[in-house]
Amino acid sequence: MLTDKECEEVEVYDVITYQLLRCLTVPDSRGFADITSCEHYRCVYIADYIIEYVYRLDAQGAATQWPVNNEPAGLSVNKAHNVVITCPVVQKIKEFSSDGKLLRELILPDDVVTPWHAIQLTSGQFIVCHGNRCDEVNRVCMISADGRHIVRSHGGQRGSNTGQYNGAAHLAVDDNEFVFAVDINNRRVTLLSPTLDYIRQAATQDKLQWWPHHLHLDVRRQRLYVAETEGQGVSFTRSRVVVFSV
Repeated sequence: MLTDKECEEVEVYDVITYQLLRCLTVPDSRGFADITSCEHYRCVYIADYIIEYVYRLDAQGAATQWPVNNEPAGLSVNKAHNVVITCPVVQKIKEFSSDGKLLRELILPDDVVTPWHAIQLTSGQFIVCHGNRCDEVNRVCMISADGRHIVRSHGGQRGSNTGQYNGAAHLAVDDNEFVFAVDINNRRVTLLSPTLDYIRQAATQDKLQWWPHHLHLDVRRQRLYVAETEGQGVSFTRSRVVVFSV
């Protein structure tokens, strides 16, 4: 879990008891955007949107970093154990090796405006969520492996009805490629089928006290972790993680 303190820290909790185990300091960081983990390399990656870097933090707390050269938002790890970084301002997905070597850049279609998070499927295609409160279109899209085409999508005009989003900001995908999508301003998490058909709301306003921003799915334990904050943007005052059985 990321925290904004005088020193930027990653808090490590026990997965069973949720007790705080220790804090890992991220040196020289200025603004956390996202965090993801890699079981293969036993490390976490952290995106810093202010200095446009990604940090790699191993289990002992040793940190390395590399430049993204664009503002990073969402992070994920693909089946090749590489880091997939979503850059909303330039509408790109960048893939880096674990040691920070740029492997490729994909330019997303023009109508995928403000992409926040991307997860690569085993097929090579990407699930991408995009749009904020200023954009007319908010969707979850399946994008071709070369990044050029929208294969299918869920959502459209920004709104609060079923099938609409208002701040589609973060994703989780299970082993069967069912998709969980955070909807910040509607304060909910939507569950979609592998073909992006609506199934149900996996988390609703009555279960979320504040504003949900980030997701993590523990497939092994069938738990969905939803990070939410009181307040929005950089002015949030409190945060917590809500755990759902899925």
